[in-house]
Amino acid sequence: MIPLRDDNPSRITPLVTISLVVACVIVFVWQLSLGGRGDQQATYSLGLIPSVLFGIHHLPPALVLVPPAATIFTSMFLHGGWMHIIGNMLYLWIFGDNVEDAMGHARFLVFYLTCGVAAALTQALLDPQSTLPMVGASGAISGVLGAYLLLYPRARVLTLVPLGFFSQVVWLPAAFILLLWFGLQLVSNLLTRSGTGGVAFGAHIGGFVAGMLLIGLFKRRGIPLFNQYGGR
Repeated sequence: MIPLRDDNPSRITPLVTISLVVACVIVFVWQLSLGGRGDQQATYSLGLIPSVLFGIHHLPPALVLVPPAATIFTSMFLHGGWMHIIGNMLYLWIFGDNVEDAMGHARFLVFYLTCGVAAALTQALLDPQSTLPMVGASGAISGVLGAYLLLYPRARVLTLVPLGFFSQVVWLPAAFILLLWFGLQLVSNLLTRSGTGGVAFGAHIGGFVAGMLLIGLFKRRGIPLFNQYGGR
């Protein structure tokens, strides 16, 4: 299922959400400009490599651009391809504005980055020996999804549902979409062997749980949980 938009209006201009989308797109364009080999080097230099983060392995000096701890943040703005960035930015655009509305700009930015850190560390701790770089905003965005689930579970999401050669566009409750997504991450994490590369499902799980745990701390006073439309 592919979410297209929600029916949950935002009362503010989501400046941070827009800025994060723009930043990720700019970085992706930069990656493309490097060419295949240059992009690969940037991924190893700025992506989060668990074994390097924990000091088990070390990058060649030529690839060291930032301290290992800094890659927790730089990795959030890199992406592995067109589908990777399109999917991440779609989810951030649909769900980020309402969560930012519930928190305010500054708190939302801190929340987003904190969820990204929690997501990255979850994946790294699950496989600390890994020498594969992790990149993408999906861990931080997973935190946004976890927060949205508790804030607006009854909001409706216009969703594209592929049915073989045909597709159907339907309105579905946000709780159904987000819980189904989270369930798929849990199952996929159990079925995926560590160290094989691909999607960092552990990061998705860690980010989502962090978002649910932190929403009470970051939301503004007067914004209730389990609401439908932005505190209205």
